[in-house]
Amino acid sequence: MTLRLYDTKAQQLRDFVPSEPGRVSMYVCGPTVQSGPHLGHLRGALAFDVLRGWLEHRVGAVTYVRNVTDIDDKVLANATPDETWWALAYRMERAFSDAYSAIGIRPPTYEPRATASIPQMQELIARLIAGGHAYAAEGDVYFDVRSWPAYGELTRQSLDAMEPATDADPRGKRDPHDFALWKGAKAGEPDSASWDSPWGAGRPGWHIECSAMSRRYLGPEFDIHGGGLDLRFPHHENELAQSAAAGDAFARYWVHNGLVTVDGQKMSKSLGNFVLAEDILRAYDPLVVRYALVAAHYRSSLDITESSFAEAASALERIRTFLVRLARAKGGEYGWLATDLPDAFVAAMDDDLGVPEALAVLHETVRAGNAALDASDVDAATNSAIHVHTMAGILGIDPTSERWRGHSDGAEARALHTLVTSLIDQRARARAGKDWPAADRIRDAVAAAGITLEDTSDGTHWSIDG
Repeated sequence: MTLRLYDTKAQQLRDFVPSEPGRVSMYVCGPTVQSGPHLGHLRGALAFDVLRGWLEHRVGAVTYVRNVTDIDDKVLANATPDETWWALAYRMERAFSDAYSAIGIRPPTYEPRATASIPQMQELIARLIAGGHAYAAEGDVYFDVRSWPAYGELTRQSLDAMEPATDADPRGKRDPHDFALWKGAKAGEPDSASWDSPWGAGRPGWHIECSAMSRRYLGPEFDIHGGGLDLRFPHHENELAQSAAAGDAFARYWVHNGLVTVDGQKMSKSLGNFVLAEDILRAYDPLVVRYALVAAHYRSSLDITESSFAEAASALERIRTFLVRLARAKGGEYGWLATDLPDAFVAAMDDDLGVPEALAVLHETVRAGNAALDASDVDAATNSAIHVHTMAGILGIDPTSERWRGHSDGAEARALHTLVTSLIDQRARARAGKDWPAADRIRDAVAAAGITLEDTSDGTHWSIDG
Protein backbone atom coordinates (compact mmCIF):
# COMPACT_ATOMS: atom_id res chain seq x y z
CA MET A 1 0.00 0.00 0.00
CA THR A 2 1.16 3.54 -0.83
CA LEU A 3 0.33 6.68 1.12
CA ARG A 4 -1.42 9.21 -1.10
CA LEU A 5 -2.22 12.84 -0.31
CA TYR A 6 -4.36 15.33 -2.17
CA ASP A 7 -2.02 18.01 -3.51
CA THR A 8 -3.94 21.28 -3.84
CA LYS A 9 -1.50 22.64 -6.42
CA ALA A 10 -1.76 19.55 -8.63
CA GLN A 11 -5.49 19.24 -7.80
CA GLN A 12 -5.19 15.48 -7.56
CA LEU A 13 -4.11 12.64 -5.30
CA ARG A 14 -0.39 11.99 -5.46
CA ASP A 15 1.77 9.20 -4.04
CA PHE A 16 3.68 10.68 -1.15
CA VAL A 17 7.43 10.26 -1.58
CA PRO A 18 9.56 12.28 0.87
CA SER A 19 12.62 14.07 -0.43
CA GLU A 20 14.72 12.14 2.11
CA PRO A 21 13.87 8.47 2.72
CA GLY A 22 12.59 7.87 6.24
CA ARG A 23 12.20 11.59 7.04
CA VAL A 24 9.45 14.14 6.39
CA SER A 25 9.67 17.93 6.55
CA MET A 26 6.40 19.81 7.06
CA TYR A 27 5.54 23.49 7.49
CA VAL A 28 2.05 24.54 8.58
CA CYS A 29 0.83 28.11 8.84
CA GLY A 30 0.04 28.77 12.48
CA PRO A 31 -2.17 31.41 14.06
CA THR A 32 -2.05 35.17 13.88
CA VAL A 33 -2.34 35.89 17.58
CA GLN A 34 -4.49 39.01 17.69
CA SER A 35 -7.24 37.17 19.62
CA GLY A 36 -7.97 33.78 21.10
CA PRO A 37 -8.46 30.49 19.22
CA HIS A 38 -11.79 29.42 17.77
CA LEU A 39 -13.07 26.03 16.70
CA GLY A 40 -11.62 26.40 13.19
CA HIS A 41 -8.13 26.85 14.63
CA LEU A 42 -8.52 23.63 16.62
CA ARG A 43 -9.81 21.71 13.61
CA GLY A 44 -6.89 22.83 11.41
CA ALA A 45 -4.19 22.13 13.97
CA LEU A 46 -5.73 18.73 14.74
CA ALA A 47 -5.83 17.73 11.06
CA PHE A 48 -2.08 18.20 10.79
CA ASP A 49 -1.48 16.55 14.16
CA VAL A 50 -3.17 13.41 12.80
CA LEU A 51 -1.24 13.68 9.51
CA ARG A 52 1.99 14.03 11.44
CA GLY A 53 1.19 10.92 13.49
CA TRP A 54 0.39 8.85 10.42
CA LEU A 55 3.54 10.03 8.63
CA GLU A 56 5.57 8.97 11.67
CA HIS A 57 3.91 5.57 11.58
CA ARG A 58 4.28 5.05 7.82
CA VAL A 59 7.42 6.97 6.86
CA GLY A 60 9.61 7.87 9.83
CA ALA A 61 10.74 10.99 11.67
CA VAL A 62 8.81 14.20 10.99
CA THR A 63 10.27 17.68 11.40
CA TYR A 64 7.15 19.74 11.92
CA VAL A 65 7.26 23.54 11.92
CA ARG A 66 4.22 25.64 12.83
CA ASN A 67 4.80 29.39 13.06
CA VAL A 68 3.26 32.12 15.20
CA THR A 69 2.47 35.40 13.45
CA ASP A 70 3.06 37.80 16.32
CA ILE A 71 3.42 41.03 14.32
CA ASP A 72 0.56 42.00 12.04
CA ASP A 73 -1.92 44.83 11.40
CA LYS A 74 -4.55 42.97 13.44
CA VAL A 75 -2.24 42.49 16.42
CA LEU A 76 -1.39 46.21 16.42
CA ALA A 77 -5.08 47.13 16.07
CA ASN A 78 -6.09 45.03 19.09
CA ALA A 79 -3.39 46.39 21.40
CA THR A 80 -4.46 48.88 24.06
CA PRO A 81 -2.70 51.47 26.23
CA ASP A 82 -2.80 48.88 29.02
CA GLU A 83 -1.52 45.97 26.92
CA THR A 84 1.17 46.48 24.29
CA TRP A 85 1.01 44.55 21.02
CA TRP A 86 3.78 42.17 22.05
CA ALA A 87 2.13 41.44 25.43
CA LEU A 88 -1.18 40.77 23.69
CA ALA A 89 0.52 38.50 21.17
CA TYR A 90 2.23 36.50 23.91
CA ARG A 91 -0.99 36.15 25.94
CA MET A 92 -2.90 34.94 22.90
CA GLU A 93 -0.06 32.60 21.91
CA ARG A 94 -0.38 30.96 25.32
CA ALA A 95 -4.15 30.64 24.82
CA PHE A 96 -3.56 28.79 21.55
CA SER A 97 -0.98 26.50 23.12
CA ASP A 98 -3.31 25.68 26.02
CA ALA A 99 -6.24 24.92 23.70
CA TYR A 100 -4.10 22.73 21.46
CA SER A 101 -2.74 20.84 24.45
CA ALA A 102 -6.22 20.36 25.92
CA ILE A 103 -7.31 18.21 22.95
CA GLY A 104 -4.03 16.31 22.76
CA ILE A 105 -2.30 18.16 19.89
CA ARG A 106 1.44 17.70 20.32
CA PRO A 107 3.76 20.73 20.17
CA PRO A 108 5.56 21.11 16.82
CA THR A 109 9.25 20.36 16.48
CA TYR A 110 9.84 24.11 16.11
CA GLU A 111 7.38 26.94 16.71
CA PRO A 112 9.10 30.13 15.53
CA ARG A 113 7.68 33.60 16.07
CA ALA A 114 7.79 35.95 13.12
CA THR A 115 9.56 38.64 15.14
CA ALA A 116 12.52 36.29 15.68
CA SER A 117 13.25 35.96 11.93
CA ILE A 118 13.32 39.60 10.73
CA PRO A 119 16.91 39.35 9.37
CA GLN A 120 15.97 36.28 7.30
CA MET A 121 12.97 38.14 5.89
CA GLN A 122 15.10 41.12 4.93
CA GLU A 123 17.64 38.84 3.25
CA LEU A 124 14.88 37.21 1.17
CA ILE A 125 13.49 40.63 0.20
CA ALA A 126 16.94 41.75 -0.90
CA ARG A 127 17.27 38.67 -3.13
CA LEU A 128 13.92 39.44 -4.76
CA ILE A 129 14.92 43.05 -5.43
CA ALA A 130 18.24 41.93 -6.89
CA GLY A 131 16.44 39.48 -9.16
CA GLY A 132 14.06 42.12 -10.48
CA HIS A 133 10.98 40.67 -8.76
CA ALA A 134 10.50 43.36 -6.11
CA TYR A 135 10.91 47.12 -5.82
CA ALA A 136 11.11 49.72 -3.07
CA ALA A 137 8.80 52.72 -3.15
CA GLU A 138 8.15 55.39 -0.52
CA GLY A 139 9.45 53.27 2.35
CA ASP A 140 7.58 50.12 1.31
CA VAL A 141 8.76 47.12 -0.72
CA TYR A 142 6.36 45.31 -3.07
CA PHE A 143 6.51 42.05 -5.00
CA ASP A 144 6.10 42.73 -8.71
CA VAL A 145 3.53 40.11 -9.68
CA ARG A 146 3.89 40.76 -13.42
CA SER A 147 7.58 39.92 -13.21
CA TRP A 148 6.65 36.34 -12.36
CA PRO A 149 4.66 34.66 -15.16
CA ALA A 150 3.75 31.67 -12.96
CA TYR A 151 1.88 33.88 -10.47
CA GLY A 152 -1.52 32.28 -9.83
CA GLU A 153 -0.35 28.69 -10.41
CA LEU A 154 -1.41 27.44 -6.96
CA THR A 155 -5.04 28.51 -7.28
CA ARG A 156 -5.10 28.46 -11.09
CA GLN A 157 -6.24 32.02 -11.50
CA SER A 158 -5.33 34.54 -14.15
CA LEU A 159 -3.78 37.69 -12.77
CA ASP A 160 -6.29 40.07 -14.34
CA ALA A 161 -9.19 38.14 -12.81
CA MET A 162 -7.79 38.50 -9.27
CA GLU A 163 -8.89 41.08 -6.75
CA PRO A 164 -6.30 43.81 -6.03
CA ALA A 165 -4.04 43.20 -3.02
CA THR A 166 -5.26 45.10 0.03
CA ASP A 167 -2.52 44.16 2.47
CA ALA A 168 -0.67 47.50 2.38
CA ASP A 169 -0.93 51.18 1.53
CA PRO A 170 -1.05 51.37 -2.30
CA ARG A 171 0.93 54.64 -2.33
CA GLY A 172 3.93 53.26 -4.22
CA LYS A 173 2.46 50.31 -6.13
CA ARG A 174 3.12 49.84 -9.82
CA ASP A 175 0.21 47.41 -10.11
CA PRO A 176 -2.80 47.05 -7.78
CA HIS A 177 -2.08 43.31 -7.51
CA ASP A 178 1.45 43.82 -6.15
CA PHE A 179 1.67 42.78 -2.50
CA ALA A 180 3.76 44.07 0.39
CA LEU A 181 7.04 42.48 1.39
CA TRP A 182 8.03 45.33 3.72
CA LYS A 183 5.76 47.98 5.24
CA GLY A 184 7.25 51.34 6.05
CA ALA A 185 6.64 52.65 9.56
CA LYS A 186 3.56 54.84 9.90
CA ALA A 187 2.75 57.69 12.27
CA GLY A 188 0.97 56.45 15.35
CA GLU A 189 2.46 52.96 15.30
CA PRO A 190 4.66 52.06 18.29
CA ASP A 191 8.43 52.22 17.85
CA SER A 192 8.63 48.66 19.21
CA ALA A 193 6.78 47.45 16.10
CA SER A 194 9.44 48.77 13.74
CA TRP A 195 12.82 47.42 12.63
CA ASP A 196 15.62 49.11 10.72
CA SER A 197 16.07 47.96 7.13
CA PRO A 198 17.85 49.05 3.91
CA TRP A 199 14.50 50.52 2.78
CA GLY A 200 13.76 52.41 5.97
CA ALA A 201 12.24 51.53 9.31
CA GLY A 202 9.20 49.28 9.18
CA ARG A 203 7.98 45.72 9.55
CA PRO A 204 7.51 42.68 7.31
CA GLY A 205 4.43 41.88 5.28
CA TRP A 206 2.49 38.78 6.26
CA HIS A 207 3.42 36.59 3.30
CA ILE A 208 7.20 37.05 3.49
CA GLU A 209 7.17 35.83 7.09
CA CYS A 210 6.26 32.24 6.23
CA SER A 211 8.60 32.05 3.23
CA ALA A 212 11.52 33.14 5.40
CA MET A 213 10.68 30.96 8.39
CA SER A 214 10.08 27.80 6.36
CA ARG A 215 13.41 28.32 4.60
CA ARG A 216 15.22 28.99 7.87
CA TYR A 217 13.98 25.86 9.62
CA LEU A 218 13.49 23.41 6.73
CA GLY A 219 15.67 24.69 3.90
CA PRO A 220 14.85 25.94 0.39
CA GLU A 221 12.85 22.78 -0.38
CA PHE A 222 10.65 20.76 1.97
CA ASP A 223 7.99 18.11 1.65
CA ILE A 224 4.62 19.45 2.81
CA HIS A 225 3.16 22.91 3.20
CA GLY A 226 -0.13 22.90 5.09
CA GLY A 227 -2.83 25.26 6.25
CA GLY A 228 -6.50 26.06 6.10
CA LEU A 229 -8.38 26.20 2.81
CA ASP A 230 -8.93 29.92 3.30
CA LEU A 231 -5.15 30.52 3.13
CA ARG A 232 -4.74 29.32 -0.45
CA PHE A 233 -5.25 32.85 -1.75
CA PRO A 234 -3.68 35.23 -1.29
CA HIS A 235 -1.36 33.94 1.42
CA HIS A 236 -0.09 30.67 -0.02
CA GLU A 237 -0.22 31.91 -3.59
CA ASN A 238 2.04 34.79 -2.58
CA GLU A 239 4.35 32.58 -0.55
CA LEU A 240 4.86 30.29 -3.52
CA ALA A 241 5.50 33.16 -5.94
CA GLN A 242 8.04 35.01 -3.82
CA SER A 243 9.94 31.87 -2.76
CA ALA A 244 10.07 30.47 -6.30
CA ALA A 245 11.08 33.86 -7.70
CA ALA A 246 13.93 33.94 -5.17
CA GLY A 247 15.16 30.60 -6.53
CA ASP A 248 13.81 28.23 -3.88
CA ALA A 249 12.11 24.95 -4.85
CA PHE A 250 9.81 25.47 -1.82
CA ALA A 251 7.00 22.97 -1.03
CA ARG A 252 6.70 19.66 -2.88
CA TYR A 253 3.11 19.00 -1.71
CA TRP A 254 0.37 21.47 -0.71
CA VAL A 255 -2.19 20.13 1.79
CA HIS A 256 -5.20 22.15 2.97
CA ASN A 257 -7.83 21.35 5.57
CA GLY A 258 -11.51 22.27 5.17
CA LEU A 259 -13.28 24.96 7.16
CA VAL A 260 -15.79 24.76 10.03
CA THR A 261 -19.42 25.73 9.72
CA VAL A 262 -21.97 26.02 12.52
CA ASP A 263 -25.50 24.79 11.78
CA GLY A 264 -24.75 25.00 8.07
CA GLN A 265 -23.27 28.51 8.06
CA LYS A 266 -19.65 29.56 7.81
CA MET A 267 -18.34 30.50 11.24
CA SER A 268 -18.27 34.29 11.36
CA LYS A 269 -18.18 37.01 14.00
CA SER A 270 -20.61 39.05 11.94
CA LEU A 271 -23.16 36.21 12.02
CA GLY A 272 -22.77 35.79 15.76
CA ASN A 273 -21.88 32.10 15.44
CA PHE A 274 -18.19 32.40 16.23
CA VAL A 275 -17.38 29.48 18.54
CA LEU A 276 -14.40 30.14 20.78
CA ALA A 277 -12.22 27.23 21.83
CA GLU A 278 -12.46 28.14 25.50
CA ASP A 279 -16.27 27.97 25.37
CA ILE A 280 -16.25 24.55 23.69
CA LEU A 281 -13.67 23.18 26.12
CA ARG A 282 -15.67 24.50 29.03
CA ALA A 283 -18.84 22.80 27.78
CA TYR A 284 -17.45 19.43 26.62
CA ASP A 285 -14.87 16.85 27.58
CA PRO A 286 -11.65 17.61 25.61
CA LEU A 287 -11.51 14.05 24.25
CA VAL A 288 -15.07 14.43 22.96
CA VAL A 289 -14.03 17.66 21.23
CA ARG A 290 -11.05 15.91 19.65
CA TYR A 291 -13.19 13.04 18.39
CA ALA A 292 -15.87 15.37 17.00
CA LEU A 293 -13.28 17.41 15.10
CA VAL A 294 -11.28 14.45 13.79
CA ALA A 295 -14.24 12.30 12.71
CA ALA A 296 -14.87 14.11 9.42
CA HIS A 297 -12.43 13.95 6.51
CA TYR A 298 -9.84 16.70 6.94
CA ARG A 299 -10.62 18.27 3.54
CA SER A 300 -14.38 18.37 4.07
CA SER A 301 -16.37 21.28 5.41
CA LEU A 302 -17.17 20.34 9.02
CA ASP A 303 -20.59 21.39 10.25
CA ILE A 304 -20.68 21.49 14.03
CA THR A 305 -23.96 21.05 15.91
CA GLU A 306 -24.93 19.86 19.37
CA SER A 307 -25.36 16.37 17.95
CA SER A 308 -21.71 16.35 16.80
CA PHE A 309 -20.53 16.18 20.39
CA ALA A 310 -23.29 13.80 21.51
CA GLU A 311 -22.35 11.37 18.74
CA ALA A 312 -18.66 11.70 19.61
CA ALA A 313 -19.37 11.00 23.29
CA SER A 314 -21.41 7.90 22.40
CA ALA A 315 -18.70 6.59 20.06
CA LEU A 316 -16.04 7.04 22.71
CA GLU A 317 -18.19 5.36 25.32
CA ARG A 318 -18.58 2.31 23.05
CA ILE A 319 -14.81 2.07 22.78
CA ARG A 320 -14.30 2.61 26.48
CA THR A 321 -16.89 0.10 27.67
CA PHE A 322 -15.50 -2.64 25.43
CA LEU A 323 -11.95 -2.07 26.69
CA VAL A 324 -13.12 -1.94 30.32
CA ARG A 325 -15.22 -5.05 29.79
CA LEU A 326 -12.24 -6.95 28.35
CA ALA A 327 -9.96 -5.71 31.13
CA ARG A 328 -12.45 -7.06 33.66
CA ALA A 329 -12.50 -10.43 31.92
CA LYS A 330 -8.71 -10.53 31.71
CA GLY A 331 -7.96 -9.10 35.11
CA GLY A 332 -6.41 -6.06 33.41
CA GLU A 333 -3.42 -7.87 31.91
CA TYR A 334 -3.22 -7.24 28.19
CA GLY A 335 -1.48 -3.88 27.96
CA TRP A 336 0.53 -4.30 24.79
CA LEU A 337 -0.02 -2.79 21.34
CA ALA A 338 -0.37 -4.57 18.03
CA THR A 339 2.65 -4.85 15.79
CA ASP A 340 0.31 -4.80 12.82
CA LEU A 341 -2.89 -3.00 11.94
CA PRO A 342 -6.00 -4.16 10.08
CA ASP A 343 -5.42 -3.82 6.34
CA ALA A 344 -8.64 -1.83 5.96
CA PHE A 345 -7.47 0.70 8.56
CA VAL A 346 -4.11 1.17 6.82
CA ALA A 347 -5.80 1.44 3.41
CA ALA A 348 -8.16 4.13 4.72
CA MET A 349 -5.40 6.20 6.31
CA ASP A 350 -3.15 5.80 3.27
CA ASP A 351 -5.97 7.09 1.05
CA ASP A 352 -5.53 10.80 1.80
CA LEU A 353 -5.92 10.31 5.55
CA GLY A 354 -9.38 8.74 5.38
CA VAL A 355 -10.18 8.99 9.08
CA PRO A 356 -13.96 8.38 8.71
CA GLU A 357 -13.29 5.02 7.04
CA ALA A 358 -10.54 4.26 9.58
CA LEU A 359 -12.99 4.93 12.42
CA ALA A 360 -15.46 2.52 10.81
CA VAL A 361 -12.77 -0.18 10.96
CA LEU A 362 -12.06 0.66 14.60
CA HIS A 363 -15.73 0.40 15.59
CA GLU A 364 -16.17 -2.83 13.64
CA THR A 365 -13.26 -4.22 15.66
CA VAL A 366 -15.03 -3.09 18.85
CA ARG A 367 -18.20 -4.92 17.74
CA ALA A 368 -16.21 -8.06 16.95
CA GLY A 369 -14.55 -7.86 20.36
CA ASN A 370 -17.88 -7.54 22.15
CA ALA A 371 -19.24 -10.48 20.17
CA ALA A 372 -16.22 -12.54 21.19
CA LEU A 373 -16.79 -11.67 24.85
CA ASP A 374 -20.46 -12.63 24.51
CA ALA A 375 -19.24 -16.01 23.24
CA SER A 376 -16.71 -16.27 26.10
CA ASP A 377 -13.85 -16.21 23.59
CA VAL A 378 -11.49 -14.08 25.65
CA ASP A 379 -8.49 -14.71 23.38
CA ALA A 380 -10.30 -13.33 20.31
CA ALA A 381 -11.61 -10.40 22.35
CA THR A 382 -8.09 -9.67 23.55
CA ASN A 383 -6.81 -9.60 19.97
CA SER A 384 -9.57 -7.14 19.09
CA ALA A 385 -8.74 -4.96 22.09
CA ILE A 386 -5.06 -4.82 21.19
CA HIS A 387 -5.96 -3.58 17.71
CA VAL A 388 -8.49 -1.11 19.11
CA HIS A 389 -5.87 0.33 21.45
CA THR A 390 -3.39 0.67 18.59
CA MET A 391 -5.79 2.27 16.11
CA ALA A 392 -7.29 4.61 18.71
CA GLY A 393 -3.80 5.52 19.89
CA ILE A 394 -2.72 6.53 16.39
CA LEU A 395 -5.75 8.83 16.15
CA GLY A 396 -5.22 10.10 19.69
CA ILE A 397 -8.66 8.97 20.89
CA ASP A 398 -7.94 5.99 23.17
CA PRO A 399 -10.20 6.83 26.14
CA THR A 400 -8.26 4.53 28.47
CA SER A 401 -4.85 6.05 27.76
CA GLU A 402 -2.88 7.94 30.37
CA ARG A 403 -3.32 11.13 28.31
CA TRP A 404 -7.09 11.17 28.85
CA ARG A 405 -7.29 9.66 32.30
CA GLY A 406 -9.26 12.02 34.49
CA HIS A 407 -10.84 13.75 31.48
CA SER A 408 -13.40 11.08 30.69
CA ASP A 409 -15.76 11.57 33.61
CA GLY A 410 -17.32 14.86 32.59
CA ALA A 411 -20.75 16.02 33.71
CA GLU A 412 -22.62 14.10 31.02
CA ALA A 413 -20.73 10.85 31.69
CA ARG A 414 -21.26 11.19 35.44
CA ALA A 415 -24.96 11.86 34.95
CA LEU A 416 -25.36 8.82 32.68
CA HIS A 417 -23.46 6.61 35.12
CA THR A 418 -25.66 7.77 38.01
CA LEU A 419 -28.89 7.13 36.10
CA VAL A 420 -27.92 3.69 34.83
CA THR A 421 -26.55 2.61 38.22
CA SER A 422 -29.80 3.70 39.83
CA LEU A 423 -31.78 1.59 37.34
CA ILE A 424 -29.49 -1.39 37.96
CA ASP A 425 -30.12 -1.06 41.70
CA GLN A 426 -33.90 -0.91 41.12
CA ARG A 427 -33.72 -4.01 38.93
CA ALA A 428 -31.66 -5.84 41.56
CA ARG A 429 -34.28 -5.08 44.21
CA ALA A 430 -37.07 -6.23 41.88
CA ARG A 431 -35.26 -9.50 41.21
CA ALA A 432 -34.59 -10.01 44.93
CA GLY A 433 -38.33 -9.59 45.54
CA LYS A 434 -39.09 -11.96 42.63
CA ASP A 435 -40.88 -9.12 40.81
CA TRP A 436 -39.79 -10.43 37.42
CA PRO A 437 -42.07 -8.20 35.29
CA ALA A 438 -40.60 -5.07 36.93
CA ALA A 439 -37.05 -6.36 36.44
CA ASP A 440 -37.77 -7.09 32.78
CA ARG A 441 -39.31 -3.65 32.25
CA ILE A 442 -36.15 -2.01 33.58
CA ARG A 443 -33.90 -4.16 31.37
CA ASP A 444 -36.09 -3.34 28.33
CA ALA A 445 -36.05 0.38 29.08
CA VAL A 446 -32.28 0.37 29.41
CA ALA A 447 -31.91 -1.67 26.20
CA ALA A 448 -34.16 0.80 24.34
CA ALA A 449 -31.64 3.50 25.25
CA GLY A 450 -28.87 1.47 23.61
CA ILE A 451 -27.38 0.13 26.84
CA THR A 452 -26.59 -3.52 27.53
CA LEU A 453 -26.66 -5.01 31.03
CA GLU A 454 -24.32 -7.92 31.75
CA ASP A 455 -24.99 -10.03 34.83
CA THR A 456 -21.80 -11.60 36.23
CA SER A 457 -20.74 -13.29 39.44
CA ASP A 458 -19.42 -9.97 40.76
CA GLY A 459 -22.52 -7.93 39.91
CA THR A 460 -24.24 -6.30 36.94
CA HIS A 461 -22.14 -4.22 34.55
CA TRP A 462 -23.43 -1.93 31.82
CA SER A 463 -22.11 -0.83 28.48
CA ILE A 464 -23.31 1.13 25.48
CA ASP A 465 -24.13 -1.11 22.56
CA GLY A 466 -21.23 -1.44 20.10
